[in-house]
Amino acid sequence: MLNSFNDDFYNMLKGHVCEKSLRAVKAGELDDPRGRFVGKGYVVACPKDTKEVSAIVKLCHEADVGIVPLAGSTGLVLGQVAHEGPIPLIVSLERMNRIEGVYPSENVMIAQAGAILANLHEAAIAENRLFPLSLASEGSCQIGGNLATNAGGLNVLRYGNARDLCLGIEAVLPDGSIFNGLKRLRKDNTGYDIRNLLIGSEGSLGIITAASLRLFPQITSQAVAFLQVPSPKAALELLELARDYVGEAISAFELISGMSFKFLQETMPDLKPPFRKAPAWSVLIDTGFCASGDDSQIAQARLLKIFERALELGLVKDGVLAQSRAQQDEFWRLRESIPQANKRIGSISSHDVSIPLSSLPDFISQGIQEIGKLGDMRVNCFGHLGDGNLHYNVFPAMGKDRKDYNPLRSKVKEVIHDLVDRYEGSISAEHGVGRLKVDDLEKYSDPSKIKAMRMIKNALDPKGIMNPGAVLKL
Repeated sequence: MLNSFNDDFYNMLKGHVCEKSLRAVKAGELDDPRGRFVGKGYVVACPKDTKEVSAIVKLCHEADVGIVPLAGSTGLVLGQVAHEGPIPLIVSLERMNRIEGVYPSENVMIAQAGAILANLHEAAIAENRLFPLSLASEGSCQIGGNLATNAGGLNVLRYGNARDLCLGIEAVLPDGSIFNGLKRLRKDNTGYDIRNLLIGSEGSLGIITAASLRLFPQITSQAVAFLQVPSPKAALELLELARDYVGEAISAFELISGMSFKFLQETMPDLKPPFRKAPAWSVLIDTGFCASGDDSQIAQARLLKIFERALELGLVKDGVLAQSRAQQDEFWRLRESIPQANKRIGSISSHDVSIPLSSLPDFISQGIQEIGKLGDMRVNCFGHLGDGNLHYNVFPAMGKDRKDYNPLRSKVKEVIHDLVDRYEGSISAEHGVGRLKVDDLEKYSDPSKIKAMRMIKNALDPKGIMNPGAVLKL
């Protein structure tokens, strides 16, 4: 049974760590970004190095006080919001934000866990390299949190999730011991992979303090286009066609519904849409090559050929090919503004799901039908079509508030998640489980998987101090 953080423990903590490493919780810091919950906690520990993280965790382990890691407060599944149970100690690695080294010849970067994602991008660019993890929250999210949640983002199709971009980690385990796995190796076949166990564990098995990360050559020839498609099925056929022309040079392939453009126009009228009239379905495609010299326009030329061939086959109705870097950025700004537009509208229920690619068209249409049976609601379906990840969110009818649908919220989620399960998909594609989806994980997962996860949790964290209530039930 965990104890609540209290004044006695705070005084003991001050006796073991520098007082500069402790601060009060800032206003709004423990709020759920979607506005439904507020986390418990009033003291934040901000250790200056891994040794201090270790000391803090040891004290919590001895006193049976829970720890909730905080890394930018951008999570959407309550992984950082402990709104129930005993008061925990909040631990933020905001002071551990250094980039320890960049090794261009190895295509490796080493960074502390509190480093901001945007700063990693800048450090890589300075060495003519690319760190491809790309998220709308990159100006505030931290790489430790990205790894703890195995973040996905916009470039998964080409480069993979955060897990695929990490070679090694350093972490503090629940008893305060330090796992020194910060290696720059592509191959290390020495027993159990502790790195990949901790990546994606959402702070429930330890606190990641540093990571060695994979870098890639800079994209020097890029092309971006918005293409109108008749249906999600046509979008998938377009993806297959594009792969025939450019192989794995497709960095992103985003499906966007007409509802997304309507929400953008409703909440952000200053944003300029690519089409005069919002199409029912469109695709944002981004291709890039590591070209040089006379090949600098290769991406533009090949994307134009894809468009022309797709037009002949009836896979595309219309399209706009970005003519400059500024227009490319404008297209991406539209895509990355969709979550903010959704937030301003206020969803009844939001779903981050993945579906086998060939089943996506049927899932999308059937989901709309099933939601229609529950009442008058709007569905905004958009996401990373290339890797099967959809954000399938349900909103109030025009003129109504999401509070009007409170009695239906749990039913809406159940209908969508049941459908995901029927299509052999996942109820969490890239946002994680957190506390919001703990019951869903138990309901839809293989029982043997849950049993194995509990055994791992009990072995590494028998007192249950690490992010209690996240991923697995207390």
